[in-house]
Amino acid sequence: MSTGLIILLIVIAAVVVLGAAALIVRGRGRSGGPGLKRRFGPEYERTVALHDGDTKAAERELAERVERHGDLRERPLDGAERQRYADRWTAVQEHFVDSPREAVAEADALIAEVAAIRGYPDGGRYEEQLAALSVHHAEHVDGYRQVHRVARAGTDGGTGTAGTGTEELRAALLGARALFDDLTSAESGRHRAPAGTDRTPATGGAHSHARSHVPWAPHRSRPKES
Repeated sequence: MSTGLIILLIVIAAVVVLGAAALIVRGRGRSGGPGLKRRFGPEYERTVALHDGDTKAAERELAERVERHGDLRERPLDGAERQRYADRWTAVQEHFVDSPREAVAEADALIAEVAAIRGYPDGGRYEEQLAALSVHHAEHVDGYRQVHRVARAGTDGGTGTAGTGTEELRAALLGARALFDDLTSAESGRHRAPAGTDRTPATGGAHSHARSHVPWAPHRSRPKES
């Protein structure tokens, strides 16, 4: 085979490789945005807003989250663990009646603990934990963000606490419950039912676990004494 023919074959091979690479890049450009938007839902819109409408910058951030955390595999909870966490969430709801701020802080800490148990970065790395959760629980992660913000209000420098009223605390707790339900569900993947939906309990231990899933709205009134 002559040298000229070898060079020609090398050039043709290089052109084919470059053409294939261009097609891949083009394909990613067409589907990357819609793909990320479908995956992240409201989190996509929130990230775009944080980047002042710059969709390319927002998509770079979201794509980086997927690259870092997309391969994470959640460790399943066994029945006893799910029951224990469900009981603790019920206790948080009951505590809200007398101590709303403390209850919200407890909810924030409980979600961080459950997320760490499921295999996410621990609560001491909140931002990283939140980013990982956003990849796998995008529909409900903002509830955790809100409850964390409210729980932390006033803890750094003592400011902001007075401005957080009971209604805001209640809304934060209700919003965070959807992610808690996701993380403690026996089903893997995304949340299978809207937050606040009353699910038909199964027999045995699942019945008591359903207590944390029924519609709930804490009020500033003490329960009737028996």
